Amino acid sequence: MLLVLSEEHKEHLGFLSEVDPAVVGEFGRIAVEFLKKGSNPKIYEGAARKLNVSSESVQHGVEGLMYLLTESSKLMISEVDFQDSVLVLGFSEELNQLLLQLYLENRKEIRQILGKLAPSLPHYHNLEWRLDVQVRLRPITLKSDRSDR
Repeated sequence: MLLVLSEEHKEHLGFLSEVDPAVVGEFGRIAVEFLKKGSNPKIYEGAARKLNVSSESVQHGVEGLMYLLTESSKLMISEVDFQDSVLVLGFSEELNQLLLQLYLENRKEIRQILGKLAPSLPHYHNLEWRLDVQVRLRPITLKSDRSDR
């Protein structure tokens, strides 16, 4: 099963090709932390200063990576399918391998986090059914109009 990414997600992930692979690895760590603890704008601002880019670009890159990892983990796609899904992004072979490594190292943890975040839906315990049917018969009276005769 291939992961289909929207143009917006492809655009956000495109930022990853502009940075060093070590930075992408750090973005992966930030993405997993984002899932655990929520967003931290200070991290984006610090990374943006170091990379001389806008904070929004860093945030979009991390969120795009987080989406890629969570959706892949949620669907438990295979290594080959993950590679094929990332192939359409046009990244270098080194970056593709780094993303695959991030996915393989973090998919179990991401699935556990997503499982904890899933809402508990109400459900029935020891449900017994009872069906009551009431049939009502109404007497049918035939009226004959004898005034015609």
